Amino acid sequence: MNPQKGKKFRLKIVIIALAAAVGIATYINSGFRGSRVEASVFGPAPTYTGAPLEANCTACHSSFPVNSGTGNVQITGLPRNYVPGQQIPVTVTVNQSDGVIYGFQMTTLDPLGRKTGSYILPTASPQPLQLDTGFVNGIERQYIEHTVNGTTPTQFGTKSWQFTWVAPSRRVGKIGLYAAGNAANSDGGSGGDYIYTTSASILSGTAIANFDGDQKSEISVYRPSNGVWYSIDSSSGNARIVQWGISGDIPAAGDYDGDGITDQAVFRSSNGTWYIILSSGGISINPFGINGDVPVPGDYDGDLKTDLALFRPSTGTWYIAKTTGGVAIYNWGLQTDLTAQADYDADGKTDVAVFRPSEGRWYILQSSDGLLIRQFGLTGDRPVQADYDGDGKADLAIFRPSTGQWWVEQTSSGVGVTQFGLSGDIAAPADYDGDGKTDIAVFRPSTGVWYAILSGNQTFLIRQWGLAGDTPVPAINLASQ
Repeated sequence: MNPQKGKKFRLKIVIIALAAAVGIATYINSGFRGSRVEASVFGPAPTYTGAPLEANCTACHSSFPVNSGTGNVQITGLPRNYVPGQQIPVTVTVNQSDGVIYGFQMTTLDPLGRKTGSYILPTASPQPLQLDTGFVNGIERQYIEHTVNGTTPTQFGTKSWQFTWVAPSRRVGKIGLYAAGNAANSDGGSGGDYIYTTSASILSGTAIANFDGDQKSEISVYRPSNGVWYSIDSSSGNARIVQWGISGDIPAAGDYDGDGITDQAVFRSSNGTWYIILSSGGISINPFGINGDVPVPGDYDGDLKTDLALFRPSTGTWYIAKTTGGVAIYNWGLQTDLTAQADYDADGKTDVAVFRPSEGRWYILQSSDGLLIRQFGLTGDRPVQADYDGDGKADLAIFRPSTGQWWVEQTSSGVGVTQFGLSGDIAAPADYDGDGKTDIAVFRPSTGVWYAILSGNQTFLIRQWGLAGDTPVPAINLASQ
């Protein structure tokens, strides 16, 4: 190490130690945690990650605009999806070729900007990390950040911190992770330091029809006449065409390998066999079912992998081949019921459910919260259950073809009615903008045009893609099809 840099580093620590003493008095009198210089080494005051409604560390280290240097801050180790209660190793890294000491602060928020999950600090002595709490608009947030023992790099130009993030015990929808990093020059003050911010996100399940793994549902159709899948990658705009199926097959797309990418799959009723192309590689062929069964794939055991599942209308019986082992059988429903499987209690597991058109009533067997029977809908309505408010719970929802109305009972805000669609349209709700909320959408077979209301900014999506007779892939798990 350069001797002069070593002297500067020691000098900064001495200055910081002196500032800490002053900072204690300041804290006692004003409630502010430490001085500006102290914050950069002993850990910044909370609410400086650059998350929504927060500032970033340029509030103190103001020599350069945020993200203007040659380095960056990264959040790595996240899977595409989380299971409730899952412990996920996370690494935060700050890179800057001429940095001398480094720091960071990170927070994890639900769609409403509230703290979610928890952190487990590494077993270390001295401890390089600490937890802190702050409030933004009266809402509590939790932060993980460096300590004075966690600022010195072990190699030039970069510094990493490892810890464990524990997912919430129930689904809360799309979770955002926000981090600010400081690459400091160690000159004894807050000047000359580079500040970087970044964010990452993680979902509580693979978005429907997400063939490119970008957390957004793709506009996509399955053509029963020739067994071809046609989709538009939302990440690139490129067309994706896959031949998988024959005339008479029933599309049953899902994430069967748990990699966060939707797999093309069909159920061949004529021989009771499932045929799946795994996005991770390979083909899966599974005999499971008989002629007349209705495929109802979903993640019934909460392992982030889609399970083979069938509803047998003739007996009102569900058969579920769980990827964790065994076959579950439920006698749940009548021959005229419409299947309405989804995760209604936010435990990460698909619940067995039906909508009874003759009564306008839902019968839901929640995997954690028990039986739920609810009156919501009329004869002729079609169930379009999904998470429209992004809270991790499927909402009761119906599409009324006779009027083109959507009725959604959001678990967070009550019943809403949206006029969107015409008689003959096929409801195709999905998360087309990747914000963790299901968007109201229809496919119009007469013109092959898609219409959607994007929940992220309340704009319209209109796209021509498909022909009369095509099945919109985002709708294949809805009994309304």
